[in-house]
Amino acid sequence: MSGVEETTDQQLVDQVMAGNKNAFNLLVIRYQHRVAALIARFVRDPQELEDVAQEAFIKAYRALPLFRGDSAFYTWLYRIAVNTAKNYLVSRSRRPPAQDLEIDEVDPTETGSVLHEIESPEGSLSTIELKAALEAVLDSLPEELQTAFILREFSGLSYDDIAEIMDCPVGTVRSRIFRSREAIDRKIRELM
Repeated sequence: MSGVEETTDQQLVDQVMAGNKNAFNLLVIRYQHRVAALIARFVRDPQELEDVAQEAFIKAYRALPLFRGDSAFYTWLYRIAVNTAKNYLVSRSRRPPAQDLEIDEVDPTETGSVLHEIESPEGSLSTIELKAALEAVLDSLPEELQTAFILREFSGLSYDDIAEIMDCPVGTVRSRIFRSREAIDRKIRELM
């Protein structure tokens, strides 16, 4: 049985390195939606999003010889995608924002505990007010706090994966996520 599902990422990487360019297409198919969803947290315009996602996969393809397999392929790919999105925004003289987050488009199962509490029947904020408040708080956070929060709450990655993507210790990731949640929680409670 050698179907796409049974082939691991590492096997596909090995096949690409052995000259099978179609194996990379399988990796693109496997991760294109997740990478696009991640980049959409930074880049709002659908046309730009498509360009940035394509650029991220091109960069990954070119950098594939540097992939040593020390981490999972998807964490390596996510790191390239995040950096590509941030570089894209910087090249257009924009701060890598979190103001482009579309909270009403996010599956509630992917959001943090603060958002679950607000979405409960006793929550008094409307979705629009919540979205605006969250965007304002995220936009005011330092870039590393924004990125950690986005990777955890919207992409659902583990602390270990985020540490690899952000190239920092797991404890630092935990601290960044805690601080971002704390800031969001404080702002939302002020509004309630």
